[in-house]
Amino acid sequence: MSINIQEMIFQFIGGLGIFLFGIKYMGVALQRAAGDRLRESLDKYTSSPLYGVLTGIVFTVLIQSSSGTVVLVISLVSAGFLSLRQSIGIILGANIGTTVTAFIIGIKVSEYSLPILAAGAVMLFFFKSKKVQNVGQVIFGFGGLFYGLELMGLGLEPLGRLHNADQLAAVMGNNPLLGVLAGTLLTVIVQSSSASVGILQELFSQNLIDLKSALPVLFGDNAGTTITAVLASIGASVSARRASLAHVTFNLAGAFIFLLILPLYTSFIQAVEMNLSLDPKLTIAFAHGAFNITNTLLQLPFAGALAWFVTKCIPGSDTLAEHKTKHLDPVFIEQSSAIALGQAKEEILKMGRLASAGLKESNLYLKTNQQKHAENALQIEDAINNLDRKITDYLVMIARNELSRGESEEHTILLNTVRDIERVGDHFENIIELVDYQLSNKVKITPEAMLDLEQMFKAASEAVVHALLALDDKDTKIASRVLQQEEMIDSMERNLRKKHIIRINEGTCTGQAGIVYVDIVSNLERIGDHAVNIAEAVLGYRF
Repeated sequence: MSINIQEMIFQFIGGLGIFLFGIKYMGVALQRAAGDRLRESLDKYTSSPLYGVLTGIVFTVLIQSSSGTVVLVISLVSAGFLSLRQSIGIILGANIGTTVTAFIIGIKVSEYSLPILAAGAVMLFFFKSKKVQNVGQVIFGFGGLFYGLELMGLGLEPLGRLHNADQLAAVMGNNPLLGVLAGTLLTVIVQSSSASVGILQELFSQNLIDLKSALPVLFGDNAGTTITAVLASIGASVSARRASLAHVTFNLAGAFIFLLILPLYTSFIQAVEMNLSLDPKLTIAFAHGAFNITNTLLQLPFAGALAWFVTKCIPGSDTLAEHKTKHLDPVFIEQSSAIALGQAKEEILKMGRLASAGLKESNLYLKTNQQKHAENALQIEDAINNLDRKITDYLVMIARNELSRGESEEHTILLNTVRDIERVGDHFENIIELVDYQLSNKVKITPEAMLDLEQMFKAASEAVVHALLALDDKDTKIASRVLQQEEMIDSMERNLRKKHIIRINEGTCTGQAGIVYVDIVSNLERIGDHAVNIAEAVLGYRF
């Protein structure tokens, strides 16, 4: 059989590009469109590893693809919507879910990838609603993901159909370790564990390979499907890479465990085949299902140990921004308004620290132009918005109680502070958009202007940090220092605008660069204003 090498390579690399784009596009859209509802639903149904497994099974059965489930999980982990422990349970369940699909009649999502892309495009380009557009982006990314997978499979499909490939699997299957390797490579080549299991079913049904040799290849098929998780984690966050490693570790450990008990497992499958009169293809399907279910049950109690292992292997912060609140328990409101206000204050301080981190990331994006800093800042801003809603709702609940004068004043301060911190997040998000504009239009900012912006960033950042310290300790001295810093920031803004006009007149700065420069300065000055609002509240100037 002749193979068109050029067509094969073009389809594969094109499919890989579309696949990676789909992952990225869908992940960003999920972060913007999913909101609290998806996060809370996933939290609810993945509160324990067992629930996570069940969720993974259901998701995989619904979309007919364990790869799709794994990619979705990694996207959510990367966006900070899921923790590592939650993702492990879902990934374990996906392995079981993919065996369920072999026993049911379903429609492959990949066959409808183009209509899905079309539906997403319609929502993106023909609707003005941001909410609809975000949903359209999720759908478009989802369709692109499966279309990319389909193209990769089509590109390498000729290799899977070669008679020599069947012979290679049969020969290597006679050695358990080589059988695992053969199954792994075959799945990597055809980009689908279902396809590689199908090839194995053909070999077994035609008596080209016996059961003892087929089972190691089956274990390898399961290990090879982890390539999707590896691809999905390329360029993703630390927690997403950990989730990918957990998937790889789980499947490889399962293959190793079952190799150790291969004679026993072979006898078990032979007994089931004989007693139930299974045909050869159904025997392999049953073996595949039994392997994944047993592997999950064996390793599920060690989900915590698996999380610890991948954390040690891939060090770093699990996520930049924690979306969940830890202190806002309604029980405190019933017990004591003072305690409840203290709990709300802790969450507000956390929110403020996130705002300070987001401001730092936006500064790094301006200096380095590295996309990861923009993504970090946007993830932090999303967490700030989530905390804003949760804290505000909690403070509204507190206000329903009868508050003393002191408690009422503190309640007002905290409510205003939440708003000020949320606005800081909006302003550094504006700065990210301005840098995006600068990069897309190839706008050059002069070294002198960059130095001025660096100083302004430093001043605004210090004002925010000191305002939070003043709020935390109710320190009027630090609060007074923030007011002095704001005067300096206002003076700096006026001075920088004058210097910008001079550069414009001298021809060293373009009009486009001036737009970016002046707007960044303006956003930083407003951040300083919000820091002053917090400091003035501590000083008692406003309630």
